[in-house]
Amino acid sequence: MILVTGATGHFGRLTIDFLLQKGVEANQIAALVRSPEKATDLQAKGIHIIMGNYDEYDSLVRACRGVDKLLLVSGNDLSNRFSHHENMIKATMEANVKHVIYTSGAHKAENSTSLLWLFVEAHIKTERLLETSGLSYTILRNGLYMDLVPAFIGNALETGMIYLPTGEGKIGMALRSEMAEAAATVLASDGHENKIYTFVNTETFGYQNVATYLSEITGKPIQYISPTKEKFMATLSTAGIHMPQEYVNILLAQAQGEGDLASEDLVKLLGRKPMSLKPFLEQLYQS
Repeated sequence: MILVTGATGHFGRLTIDFLLQKGVEANQIAALVRSPEKATDLQAKGIHIIMGNYDEYDSLVRACRGVDKLLLVSGNDLSNRFSHHENMIKATMEANVKHVIYTSGAHKAENSTSLLWLFVEAHIKTERLLETSGLSYTILRNGLYMDLVPAFIGNALETGMIYLPTGEGKIGMALRSEMAEAAATVLASDGHENKIYTFVNTETFGYQNVATYLSEITGKPIQYISPTKEKFMATLSTAGIHMPQEYVNILLAQAQGEGDLASEDLVKLLGRKPMSLKPFLEQLYQS
């Protein structure tokens, strides 16, 4: 039995769909959910729905009974993320789950001076907990989803400008769906025990690349401007736009090269190269 946490979220749903595509029977997949009403589509596919809450340890132990492999999709509650992960991992140990696959985050720095510390601290602690738990584990270090590029560039086609404080920094972003497909491969096959995979692209991209590709695709000249942090925040304030500090930090970290990671791990698990940035933008913006 495979148990998927966060099953009603984007990543969890995609992974379940890929498991089914890979021939895993629906009755061999379980979805851990807090709200059953959000999982009616999964139930319709024959997926076993299990109620559980990260804050209710006993519910997690019950959910893990009879589970062979667990996909622990990292939580979105940054302030409680590690405690939730800790509860889940302890529950898997008590229930004798054979293998835990964890969606961590791709990172370079592992110290509190990193601009990405708010995101990666819980990931690093969770990885270390798994490594010392005695459990068989696989760590999937997911990079930035390429799917988020449109949100970051906003109305660039209207303004003719991408205005982000990312400097000349590049990042190995890849599609969320391809990371989920690779996660399903790990769940559906053997030989991944106690390994770490970095789910980023085989090449890195910067927002100058985005501007250049958009100009070529749409025929509209798109300029890339990288302001200082202070000018960027002032511009957001004047425009009445609130961007959470953690997302501002992602941009600033990119400028410092913290996202400049490339890997062949997705190629190994997908059997093909992940989608590159230009074809992705063509799908979205080509008329």
